[in-house]
Amino acid sequence: MDNGQTLRSELLSLERKVKLLLNEHQILKEEVDHLRKENSVLKDELNDKEGKLDHFQNKIKISKIVGSMVVGENDTSGLKEVIDDYIKEIDKCIAHLGE
Repeated sequence: MDNGQTLRSELLSLERKVKLLLNEHQILKEEVDHLRKENSVLKDELNDKEGKLDHFQNKIKISKIVGSMVVGENDTSGLKEVIDDYIKEIDKCIAHLGE
């Protein structure tokens, strides 16, 4: 082969390699975009679950406080209503803070 054909052959080989690299780059770019979106969704889910966990932990704390109170049998239903009202109000506050 003469220099012209060798050079042409090397150029074609180089072009083929560049096309393969560009294709691989595009595939990796799409994968990165997909993983970024998935990461964002997972972060949102984690934040939501953390909020729910905090909410339940607050309910547990309130239940422990109620459980430690000494009340007569007649006071139990009244106390339960008051605590239920507090829990509803706390839930509203948490929802408002979440906005």
